[in-house]
Amino acid sequence: MARRRSVRDFSPEPLPDGVLEAAIQAAASAPSGAHVQPWRFVVVSDPARKRRLREAAEAEEREFYSRRAPAEWLDAVAPFGTDWRKPFLEVAPAVIVVFEVHQGPHSPKPYYVKESVGIAVGLLLATLHQAGLATLTHTPSPMRFLNDVCERPPEERPYLVIPVGRPAPGARVPALTRKPLAEVMVRC
Repeated sequence: MARRRSVRDFSPEPLPDGVLEAAIQAAASAPSGAHVQPWRFVVVSDPARKRRLREAAEAEEREFYSRRAPAEWLDAVAPFGTDWRKPFLEVAPAVIVVFEVHQGPHSPKPYYVKESVGIAVGLLLATLHQAGLATLTHTPSPMRFLNDVCERPPEERPYLVIPVGRPAPGARVPALTRKPLAEVMVRC
């Protein structure tokens, strides 16, 4: 797991059959508050829909990067080469849009929604990594346009966008170091 990295340059090479289904099944095994399972995983692979997703995300991101993003944040992400342009949303063979499911006409009241969905996403990312695939966690700001692009009801709220695929040849992957265990683990 220590070798897992976020990738922004994807190959359009198709995914192996069944890998997304297996990964989402693993994610859906996550614990959740009152076992309500307040998540929805929408797999976007249709080129026209991925194009709509990219265009809408770039419009929000262009506004965010040019007007709302604090300088401190822009400085923090500069080494990763990220900006408002999101070609990976169209190039990656699949994009998983994760939604939190809140109470609605066909869904019960959920408990600990963000915590539950976060655990499920962690399992999803780990499973996709173990399957030899690369991912990126992307959070366009704001994300409500995803309901329209993915045709989801209002009680489903966007949580995260995850392009999935193989890295493109020559993909830039930052050399990162992790904090040592002594910095992140405390015994008491």
